Amino acid sequence: MASIHNDIALPAPAPDVWDAVRDFGALPRRLVPGFVIACELDGDARIVTFANGSVARETLVDCDDARQRLVYAITSERLKHYSASVQVIADGEAKCRLVWIIDMLPNELAPYVQEQTKAAVTAMHKAFPSG
Repeated sequence: MASIHNDIALPAPAPDVWDAVRDFGALPRRLVPGFVIACELDGDARIVTFANGSVARETLVDCDDARQRLVYAITSERLKHYSASVQVIADGEAKCRLVWIIDMLPNELAPYVQEQTKAAVTAMHKAFPSG
């Protein structure tokens, strides 16, 4: 099983970043603008449209405010398994780290997903600019 780890330093207070992460339907407005161009809530899931035109149904598995950790899963014909966690960890008062881990099958899709996460990280830095 492929495992993709992203440990992202952000120049924003952890509560601000966590508030954006936990706002499950607000990806294009608050967390990854430009990377996600549309997001529609459907019960405990969100239908996400990415800038490259792909669409995914992401189901909310857990949202833990105490740990500032959100878990979601994707089920599709192409993916045999996809589970991701996003956790926000304070790094002082004004900075934080966002740890995003994706476990997925088939392994052959991992390079594509890794490239997508790089684009998402760039969008996160735009959402939480330094200074």
